[in-house]
Amino acid sequence: MHRKLVFCILAISFQPFLLIAAETPNVVFIICDDLNDYVEGFSGHPNAKTPNIARLARSGVLFSQAHCNIPICGPSRASLFTGIYPHHSGCFGFTKWDNYEVLKNSRTIMDHFRENGYQTLGTGKLMHHLVRREWNQYGNPADYGPFAFDGSEKIAHPDVPRPYRDIGPVDGSFGPLINLEGRFSKEGKPLQWQTGGWNRQRQLKVKDQNNRDFTADELNGQWAVENLQKIASQSNAKPFFMGVGFIRPHTPLIVPQRFFDRFPLDSIQLPVIRPDDVNDTHALAIRGIPEGVDGSRTADMGTRLFQNLVSSYDSQADALRRFIQAYLASVASVDEEIGKILAALEKTGLADNTIVVLTSDHGWGMGEKNYLYKNSLWQESTRVPLIVRAPGITTPAGVASHPVSLIDLFPTLIDLCGLTGETQKTPKGHPLDGHSLRPFLSNPKSKHWQGPESVLTALYKWRTRYEPAAESYSLRSTHWRYIRYENGKEELYQTGQDPYEWTNLAPEPDQDFRLREFRQQLRERIPKPGVIPPQPVWKPKQPAPKKDAEVWKTEFFKKNPAADANRDGTLTWPELKSYRIKIGEIK
Repeated sequence: MHRKLVFCILAISFQPFLLIAAETPNVVFIICDDLNDYVEGFSGHPNAKTPNIARLARSGVLFSQAHCNIPICGPSRASLFTGIYPHHSGCFGFTKWDNYEVLKNSRTIMDHFRENGYQTLGTGKLMHHLVRREWNQYGNPADYGPFAFDGSEKIAHPDVPRPYRDIGPVDGSFGPLINLEGRFSKEGKPLQWQTGGWNRQRQLKVKDQNNRDFTADELNGQWAVENLQKIASQSNAKPFFMGVGFIRPHTPLIVPQRFFDRFPLDSIQLPVIRPDDVNDTHALAIRGIPEGVDGSRTADMGTRLFQNLVSSYDSQADALRRFIQAYLASVASVDEEIGKILAALEKTGLADNTIVVLTSDHGWGMGEKNYLYKNSLWQESTRVPLIVRAPGITTPAGVASHPVSLIDLFPTLIDLCGLTGETQKTPKGHPLDGHSLRPFLSNPKSKHWQGPESVLTALYKWRTRYEPAAESYSLRSTHWRYIRYENGKEELYQTGQDPYEWTNLAPEPDQDFRLREFRQQLRERIPKPGVIPPQPVWKPKQPAPKKDAEVWKTEFFKKNPAADANRDGTLTWPELKSYRIKIGEIK
């Protein structure tokens, strides 16, 4: 009797703690950069090797039709972490997200968690522009390296041939992270590896595969593991929201050789590509960056990457195999780091009360429609992997096929974690646009979701001012994709029967009624013409002071010969501007 009484007292004493633990789950939010569906379980590529992501999917719910809301890094992440569509914030481009009136008057995910008593920790590339005050603790800023470095400038991997390598050290570069001793640039300068952000780099030493410095992603994986272990060792630790941003498979696709070895070139299957598939689309009519007062244009990045890659090898098949090998290797390298984080959660016991979210900011096309890039309104760019594991809620190995999007993650986490309070800081902010995915977590086939039937995705276009009603959009429902471009042209694909989006049905008379339905849906979801959210004042970055502009341009050309797009030996101001945008020096 005495023992039973003591047991009951102890049980009652500990009950509040157990209830609190159950009501305040932790969150680990993992986001990769440029990760498409080349992941096990998403049917994107048969050669994909991601056992750790697959293991996470077996313990949670996989969303097979999750999509981004704008398929390029900066505005996609701004939308994801604030839960606000670009057409409501005005953030369609790369101006710093906290310069937009709507966004700076709204809470980010991490800020809202902090307001609810969580400790917030982050590392790597999460939002495109890091604002440290949004976090209690931040580890490593975004690092796009490694880059080959010749002592004066970053260049592409030495094994990449021309003309692809001329695109530059970021988008024109892929290959194994190898010892560069004895390797030289075309000018005869010895090469070494550098890594770091745009403004500060450091040497990355590589003697051999077992004797080298950690890559940025390895450092972020290590940081996450160490901090999870530290939190688990604290008896009075607050619940936490941890964001981990991995840079790969963003270009340059440079990872250790052992990941390339997993994907022999002759084993790599090519994507299914229909010749001249781009011909019945209208994307070409709206692509390109305006160059000069004469209205001349350069090819958009996706077309340029595809054409230059194919021109650099003996055949299109050879070119794509080499690029896909590097992409798959990069994905495998990130999967290894994700595995370390999952193992740390399990070993520390944190897994039992920690929600794990894994996703990407957008996808990436692999030559479909003659396009090798992100920022299209087709499936390859808009679709993202999404896996959510919420202990006690998710159905293990569940697969939800209803179209959802990244805009839904913020309200989902509020719902799962029981967060309270407004996400609008002031009336100048905007309420959340998405809907909680919780119904799909407990029942992946649920018919009771409160969200829309189709996913809305906008297209990035380089501008200094955006009018939401005049931008390009896609609506992706369960069986259809509708695209309306800024020039009014339309595309319509029956994705249930045409998963590769090969046949544009918009010109077919029997589809008029469906086009009218999608047009009406789009009108109801975006602002009316002339309604423009407050825009930041755009100020182009000026050349260094006390230097004549032409002298400055000449010096820039010496350091960046690849900026001469048409290779006529003369660098024009439009060419200089396009190159600086491409390398991320200006937005």
